[in-house]
Amino acid sequence: MPRSGKVDKRGTFKDKRFGNVLVSMFINKLMKKGKKSVAENIFYNAMNIIASKMEKDPIEVFEKAIENVKPILEVKSQRVGGATYQVPIEVRGERRTSL
Repeated sequence: MPRSGKVDKRGTFKDKRFGNVLVSMFINKLMKKGKKSVAENIFYNAMNIIASKMEKDPIEVFEKAIENVKPILEVKSQRVGGATYQVPIEVRGERRTSL
């Protein structure tokens, strides 16, 4: 039997140190085999290196780097007649971050 309503998406929690959702999402992507503390240590050590060498706010540097690598377009397969074409489509904001 189908559901009667739409299911809301679970939100991502903020990380412990910076209180940033984007950092928390990145740590979750960095994590392997459920070792979140190892992923956090790797990320926070990288932030310490950025802070000491660049003398800028490491979160600003991280957010700028993420902004630079976000894709604007993606290609979807569109079948026309017997041929399949790759059609460029703009990526939504939330999907752009997760890609």
